[in-house]
Amino acid sequence: MSVAEKTESREVLKEGLHVEAPPEPGYEWVALSVTTVGALLAALQGSSLIIALPDVLTGLNAGFLTIMWVLLGYLLITTALVPVVGRLADMFGRKRLYVAGFAVFTLGSLLAGVSQPQFHGWDLVAYRVVQGVGGALLITNSTAIVADAFRHGRVGLGLGINQVAGAAGFLLGPVVGGLLTALSWRWVFLINVPLGIFGTLWGIWRLREPVRLPAHQRFDWLGSLTFVVGLGSLLMALSLMAFPMLPMPIVYAMFAIAVVGLAAFVVTEIKAPEPMLDLRLFSDRLFGFATLAGGLNGLARGAVLFVLIFFLQGPYGQDPLMAGLMMTPFGAAFLLVGPLSGYLSDRYGSRTLATAGLLVSAVGLFGLSTVVTATQYWVLAVYMSLMGGGSGLFTSPNVNALMSTVPPRQRGTASGINTMVGNTGQMLSIAIAFPLVLSRIPEDVMFRVFLFGGGMADMPEVQRTFEAGLHQAFLVSFGITLIAALASALRPAHSPREAAAAAQAASA
Repeated sequence: MSVAEKTESREVLKEGLHVEAPPEPGYEWVALSVTTVGALLAALQGSSLIIALPDVLTGLNAGFLTIMWVLLGYLLITTALVPVVGRLADMFGRKRLYVAGFAVFTLGSLLAGVSQPQFHGWDLVAYRVVQGVGGALLITNSTAIVADAFRHGRVGLGLGINQVAGAAGFLLGPVVGGLLTALSWRWVFLINVPLGIFGTLWGIWRLREPVRLPAHQRFDWLGSLTFVVGLGSLLMALSLMAFPMLPMPIVYAMFAIAVVGLAAFVVTEIKAPEPMLDLRLFSDRLFGFATLAGGLNGLARGAVLFVLIFFLQGPYGQDPLMAGLMMTPFGAAFLLVGPLSGYLSDRYGSRTLATAGLLVSAVGLFGLSTVVTATQYWVLAVYMSLMGGGSGLFTSPNVNALMSTVPPRQRGTASGINTMVGNTGQMLSIAIAFPLVLSRIPEDVMFRVFLFGGGMADMPEVQRTFEAGLHQAFLVSFGITLIAALASALRPAHSPREAAAAAQAASA
């Protein structure tokens, strides 16, 4: 870089704008390799843990609701933190936070692997929260790192390939979880430690910062505090409605705190000179509708896999490992379609692909709303494939469109918003689906099915009740997916050339 160029860069940074430096040749694939390790780690942990949960329950002398909070605690803390992490990434860079995420996730995994039975699983819930902090750092920065590394017109390709690791982790999780649980459920967590150490060192060595972020930025402490308190209280209250543990007056108080906190957050952000979450992003119709479609998609499918596992272990009569393996069509279809849809969105735009993906998912959900114990597995596999393929067709183009609307200096914030909205939808989905499907099932029956599988053939009335709730849950998801498809169709067309020109204009 010449002296004049260096002087210009310093002036741009001084004025508070970003400079996007050209990365070294081949860096996009190096960055993708680092984010792939993180995506594989997170997906592998999620699907293998579902298989191991019955052994975790017995090994820690825990109750059923405690084990549900092992899942929900991670999701809750991740959802509440990702927008804050996104803003921090736009201030201090993606590399530092991503590497820190690997280290924190590894520490949480180590602690989870040594949980003790005298605490009846609540220490594991706490360690999963630590994992959730690491997960928020990884998830938020992963998308921003890929978008920074891949130039305009190739972002969809990078995002699509990155999905391969997530889908592969989902597919391998039941097998890995079954094999590791045969040794001890603790290895489901401890296997993350060497992977996490490798990812931490690989990230330190290979990651760069292609985007030079504005200097002298200020962190919005008040906005961050009111947001975390408000959204965290809302998600906690909704979770406690589905999985009750505390008296209802406390739950109602949490709802009140959520309303006050989120209202204070909106007022704070409107007045803040450098807000934690720039609400003006939503004034862009493409960003707003893409975010809405992503949130509705999370709401529609967040509890689907959870409910399907119970169906396969209950009415279908499978053990936990076989139930996990029978979920393979969903991940396989996602794995095949995701990279292709990302590539196509770079060439032809994202609106048609994303909308078509939601409609395909809707067909699969409607099919799942008709399944009963007598349904042959190949029919169930077709419905799961439609859901997985539709999700793969939607996700990469939608995220590509969303990330293309913001300048590089706000990619962390945009990624945080996308993850927060999707995860919030998932938690709301669980809060809706659980009462519909499982609240009318006797707790001892639910406990037995979850722990051992083996079906409900000896309880025909319970089985009919379960299937009726299952159909209602999938019909609700079907309706929400159609609304998401409408939101996707109403957004402006996302042309890769126009997006590149807009990003260049924003940079200038």
